[in-house]
Amino acid sequence: MTGNKLFVLCLDALTSSDLDQMRQLPNFKWLFEEGSYVKHIEPIYPSFTYPCHCTIITGNTVKNHGVPHNEKLEIENPHSPWYNQRADVKCPTIFDYAKEAGYVTCSLSWPVSGKADIDLNMPMIIPMKYTGDDPGQFLYGNASDELMDRYFWKYSRYLKGKDRSLDLYTMALAPDIIRDYHQPDVMFVKMCDLDSARHVNGVYSEEAEEQLRKHNYEFGVLLDSIRRYGDFEHTNFVVLGDHGQQNITRNLNVNVLLRDAGFIRCDEEGKLVDYDAYCHSVSLSAWIVLKDPSDDKLREKVYTFLRSLRDDPAYNIGYLYTKQEADELFGLVGPLDFVIEGKEPMNFSSTLQGKDAFEMYLRPGQYFSVASHGHLPWRDETTTFIAAGPNVAKGVAIERSQMINEAPTMAAMLGLQMKDTDGKVIQELLNN
Repeated sequence: MTGNKLFVLCLDALTSSDLDQMRQLPNFKWLFEEGSYVKHIEPIYPSFTYPCHCTIITGNTVKNHGVPHNEKLEIENPHSPWYNQRADVKCPTIFDYAKEAGYVTCSLSWPVSGKADIDLNMPMIIPMKYTGDDPGQFLYGNASDELMDRYFWKYSRYLKGKDRSLDLYTMALAPDIIRDYHQPDVMFVKMCDLDSARHVNGVYSEEAEEQLRKHNYEFGVLLDSIRRYGDFEHTNFVVLGDHGQQNITRNLNVNVLLRDAGFIRCDEEGKLVDYDAYCHSVSLSAWIVLKDPSDDKLREKVYTFLRSLRDDPAYNIGYLYTKQEADELFGLVGPLDFVIEGKEPMNFSSTLQGKDAFEMYLRPGQYFSVASHGHLPWRDETTTFIAAGPNVAKGVAIERSQMINEAPTMAAMLGLQMKDTDGKVIQELLNN
């Protein structure tokens, strides 16, 4: 395909508060000098990794792309399967439009892309806690055979053992692919470690700042790879995030409250026997699902109970939405009848262990973060969007836009129009 190209680097948990530091880092600084940016990109609701990644490439909310959470939530199952197949996404993606137009497409470490019709595809699909020696069992059949045959034998060592690193694997693949395929026309690369640094150490931690510096070095390698082996002059570069993060101030276990109110029944060992209403955690928000959604009396009873929690300052609940309100306001549908969120940033846990709703009870293998996401789209920290290239205006600074607008805008950089999306092109960013 002749014409301009698109290269997208997604930094998980990149926030608008990172912009000042990025302006001081040489490779990111180039983007600001040559291009334009949106300071605040409001993600969808929930601002969770997999739903947001699906929005970035489709321009749609959950209602229209079909991925509401990282996991396919099941009642009292700590090992619920994750969304990982392209078939889970119920609408076209920017890759589909690009490939139909004749562009060579590439996606590295992008969630929910197993078996995607992408020319060069290496999905993010290995389970988070996997530390074994056979990561190929998750990739063969889901990634492109060509990439597995050409690179996996050489770089799979980065995916093995307790110190495995998806970012090291991704950064080993990306420059080689740019060199060996003379830069695919449309290439998306996703990096994870900034999100991890913030979860463990906090949004504004020194560790997060250091990780952003590492991403600057990595971006420099990718830029130099395209200068050496690709078509730098005709490439539109985008650096974006999938969601922000907030430092957690407290925790609330709603299932303990539901249990104590009689909506959940447990045996003597504390294991679930039956329920009328159950809470699923979305980290900084939570979904309450009814066992029988057709029971209007139960719905009103649960709604009354949730309103009582919201009205009691001890529980710090600042937001309560019904299923209908979540759909109308945010395009959020899924295994939910009500949505709640803290007045201050609050983590919601959902285990039935323990007696105190304000303490954090963990199942074996789970962990507690000091910062997280899943919060409402407009709450700080939001994420951001920076772009430079032949189809990008220079020197434009936009205060605020929405994540649903990113896919149509990036497609427009390629001369493509995505149809029937919830978002629209951010015309101010473009010079075409």
